[in-house]
Amino acid sequence: MTDKKPALAVQGIYKRFGELEVLKGIDLWAKEHDVISIIGASGSGKSTFLRCINLLEVPDAGRVEVDGELIEMHTLKDGRYVPANQKQVDRIRASVGMVFQNFNLWAHMTILENVIEAPVHVLKMPKDAAIAKGEALLEKVGIADKRHHYPSQLSGGQQQRCAIARTLAMDPKLLLFDEATSALDPELVGEVLKVIRDLAEEGRTMIMVTHEMGFAREVSDEIVFLHKGKVEEQGPPSLVFENPKSERCRQFLASTL
Repeated sequence: MTDKKPALAVQGIYKRFGELEVLKGIDLWAKEHDVISIIGASGSGKSTFLRCINLLEVPDAGRVEVDGELIEMHTLKDGRYVPANQKQVDRIRASVGMVFQNFNLWAHMTILENVIEAPVHVLKMPKDAAIAKGEALLEKVGIADKRHHYPSQLSGGQQQRCAIARTLAMDPKLLLFDEATSALDPELVGEVLKVIRDLAEEGRTMIMVTHEMGFAREVSDEIVFLHKGKVEEQGPPSLVFENPKSERCRQFLASTL
């Protein structure tokens, strides 16, 4: 038995866009400090599933619990499944940090201003404290010397490291990474993976959608392989990568490793 707290419990997630059913009943559990990597071919539903966790996409059915708290949902008369309490969603979303593939930095703000914006305006942190914290986080991700630069003056890898620092500034209980290196030039991928590896070693609870198979194998406690909106294979990296039960998973890994 483990004494680690449940950090995330997702049950029966379905999502369709028009006639296309993208997610077909996905379950996922993560304990505190777990690192789970979600892999699969493009179009398998990985990013949509990640966005359903913090309701950037509202699922058509299913349950999401974050840190033991169930996100309340209800069904409207027209059949739509929607959050019952938007204030609850906003509060939980503030504790679930998400790093996107395309940085999403504010172009008119400096790197430091990007990092402190949410702590000051969402968490109501005093600006002096937010600046001190922001500078420490930029030091942590290796771009403290860029704090007064604007995003356009940074490389893609530096911008993504800023995006990670901005996410960490909210003290999230859960970190979601949506293909955080896929928009980067190959020579910049390593600097971002180093930051993510350091976070894993710190014991952060993380769910990652990634195409970096070697990295996923190295840092993850569990691998989840999605195929056509379903969990096709799931288990520790040693089993999934060395002895997958699913033929589809074997074919996918053969084409990527």
